Amino acid sequence: MTLDTPHGPDRSFLFVLGSSRADGNSELLARAAAAHLPPDVPQRWVDLGTLPLPDFQDGRHENPGRQPGETEELLRRATLDATDIVVVSPLYWYSLSAQSKRYLDYWSGWLNVPDSDFKARMAGRTLWGVTAMAHEEHVVADGLITSLSNSAAYLHMHFGGVLKGTASRPGDIHTDEQAMIHAKTFFQRETPLARFPYEEETDAAA
Repeated sequence: MTLDTPHGPDRSFLFVLGSSRADGNSELLARAAAAHLPPDVPQRWVDLGTLPLPDFQDGRHENPGRQPGETEELLRRATLDATDIVVVSPLYWYSLSAQSKRYLDYWSGWLNVPDSDFKARMAGRTLWGVTAMAHEEHVVADGLITSLSNSAAYLHMHFGGVLKGTASRPGDIHTDEQAMIHAKTFFQRETPLARFPYEEETDAAA
């Protein structure tokens, strides 16, 4: 687990890297955006590809008092220590990478860790996404965006949106001028409370 934790008063960012290769385009785009955070805001970087984390096993009914293992507990605490969680995942088959999806699957287990109050403690925090894709039409990433937005809505989190870029070969993201421009101000944008689509439709109809 790679950590970079300068001191800051209010916000702290956890960047969760979910690529199957090191220094991928999604990570490069995330680091470009993170470079424009104030210097006193803590950043913690976690590469899921380097963690000995097994596939998630749902044992809430068979083993409701299950305690997280050592690596899982480090990841859980890193998540709860951050005000802003950034899921950095390339677009794989129009959704999150397997590593990123597994991380979110573990959130399901943390909901049931005794005395953790995971859902209550996550409420009010902000979830972000960063993704690079080979496709120039970014609408193909809607599935990834929906997954993150709905996850934030379930936990009553804010959703900062997804920073998107077009890239395929290593380093290609640097040639996407629009993505690099958006990266400069991405973490300065408004972060409304996440809502499920049916909630927004109900409000619009009222």
